[in-house]
Amino acid sequence: MKSCQALSYERLRALFHNLLGLSVSEGALMNMFIRSRPRFEAQAARARAVLRQAEVVASDETSLRIEGSNSYHWVFHCRDAVVHQPGYSRAARVVVDMMAGHRPQVWISDRYSAQQGHGQSHQTCLAHLYRDNAFALEYGEDDLPLRIRLWFDRAFELARAITSFAASTLASKKRELEGQLADMLRASTRCDLARDIQAKIARARDQLLTFCDHPGEVEATNNACERDLRPSVIPRKVTNGYRAMRAAQTEADVRTTIDTARLKGADPFQTIMAALA
Repeated sequence: MKSCQALSYERLRALFHNLLGLSVSEGALMNMFIRSRPRFEAQAARARAVLRQAEVVASDETSLRIEGSNSYHWVFHCRDAVVHQPGYSRAARVVVDMMAGHRPQVWISDRYSAQQGHGQSHQTCLAHLYRDNAFALEYGEDDLPLRIRLWFDRAFELARAITSFAASTLASKKRELEGQLADMLRASTRCDLARDIQAKIARARDQLLTFCDHPGEVEATNNACERDLRPSVIPRKVTNGYRAMRAAQTEADVRTTIDTARLKGADPFQTIMAALA
């Protein structure tokens, strides 16, 4: 109820009273969570160990209030684990500490500077750039954003069917996309919005088609991390954050346990029960 249904302490206390006829104070509820914390800490430690061996890692972050100050909720996603981590900082140091010296083959993220340089190669999230281009397409005065959108559509289509192509066909389609991209980056425009998105894509040019070099292993977007973060954003809007870092870390460990198990199709309730057993 607390972690998956976003019930606050007050509403959870009311649920016990109104539904079950049990009078449980908010302090007693907090003590229950404190007693359960070591179980979820152990599960989160296992997930971090898996993450630090992964060859492909995606990451994202969102704002969070902890102890009344602006903080951040980070998420790290690989094939076999999802790790949530609260932090006071949005700097690259959070990633460095999380990965503990491990440098994966491919890192997937948006263009935020703190997310750069953590993998041997990088896949920029095409969905982020696609959304940026949508604004230029709607309010711009040039046809360049339309050409860019069509290019993204072709890239997404390739990503969806990438495992069905022979290596030679995939290489040909990648060269075709690279040629079209070069043409768009050379195109002249008098629209400021079009010029801005053109420059943004140019800076990420070497990171746009990395997924073609790892068919079936690397996603073209960071959408998995976006989905991982969404359940954590809802409690933030309900409670406006956490009054202590300990509470934020405990909640992150619970979400790490649930989301890692969900990768294998496990039910959240059963996952929590198994962790507490």
